[in-house]
Amino acid sequence: MPQTPHPPPLPPTSAQPPQATPPAAPRLCTVTPNPAIDRTAAVHGLTPGAVHRVLWEQDDAGGKGVNVASFLATWGLTVTATGLMGRDNADVLRALFAERGIDDRFVLVPGRTRTNIKLVDETRGDASVTDLNFPGFSVSDPDLERLASTLTALSAEHTWFVLAGSLPPGAPADTYRRLVALLRAAGRRTVLDTSGAPLAAALAPDAGALPDVIKPNEHELSELLGHPIAGPDAALAAARTLHRRGVGTVIVSMGARGAVFSEGSAACLAVPPQVAVRSTVGAGDAMVAGYLVATLRGLPLADRARLATAFSLGTLTTLGPRLPPTAEVEARAAEVHVSPLTSEEHGGSAQSGSADRTGSADMTGSAGREEP
Repeated sequence: MPQTPHPPPLPPTSAQPPQATPPAAPRLCTVTPNPAIDRTAAVHGLTPGAVHRVLWEQDDAGGKGVNVASFLATWGLTVTATGLMGRDNADVLRALFAERGIDDRFVLVPGRTRTNIKLVDETRGDASVTDLNFPGFSVSDPDLERLASTLTALSAEHTWFVLAGSLPPGAPADTYRRLVALLRAAGRRTVLDTSGAPLAAALAPDAGALPDVIKPNEHELSELLGHPIAGPDAALAAARTLHRRGVGTVIVSMGARGAVFSEGSAACLAVPPQVAVRSTVGAGDAMVAGYLVATLRGLPLADRARLATAFSLGTLTTLGPRLPPTAEVEARAAEVHVSPLTSEEHGGSAQSGSADRTGSADMTGSAGREEP
């Protein structure tokens, strides 16, 4: 399809950057059924079979929902984290939550929370990380019932819920579908960030109450819809399909090519500037957190896309699920290129200002690198 001339980038709607911290209400809660303890260690030259001296190490509470909670807390928001946590090593996660000021409402289950070992080779400049992922706990129906009861109680004091990550062994594929239905019945708004069978079950035509927001990458969206999704045209067409099913906002991350944000008849493409990438771990989770911050500010879609992309961009320059200082994230937001998108069903083929830009940051794990 020939490329049509693209419109200029959309400028920020406000001459002054918005305040770093939105109003305290509404309260936010993340739900992580399968959290992790991420232990990162750096070595000088990673060689199989050799003995290595660790240069530095750090521990982080991990799992997609936990990462979102960490980013929101770093930004200064009051956030609650719930999900399922292994009783045998609960102290590790709880200490990390306390350090970040996250309200811990996790449900304890028998066994250990999984541990992910991340080995960073300091001699390489390509942000390469070698992962060793250990198995964790399995869950039973009573465990899931306790989680549902916890969410029912939390729905009385929270407005937004982010349900994110993989499901632990023993949890049926429709777990997120049932939890979303529970929260939507309570009048709460939901963001779902998962993949594979849990995403398919939550978005099935007969699913009933669907999440308000989803954030798949191209690979996950291709798997969901059963055909290749590559580039903003295909991503926008797929988003429109999901709108017709009942999903309000669809965010499709495409790595270095940015992300498509679609809501109702409005859509845009946000493309980041080039940065030196240290790690892509948590970049997609940061995008979810940034989108929520922008939503609480009442920003229009283009500015939500800009700040969400800046959050994701910020994590690329750090190791582990961490944001740089607020001022740096706000400055990055001004550098994000945002352009409107249109689709054939709304008056033409998709067109954007940055679909073919090169040299941009590889942001959101579009090839499946994002952590479960």
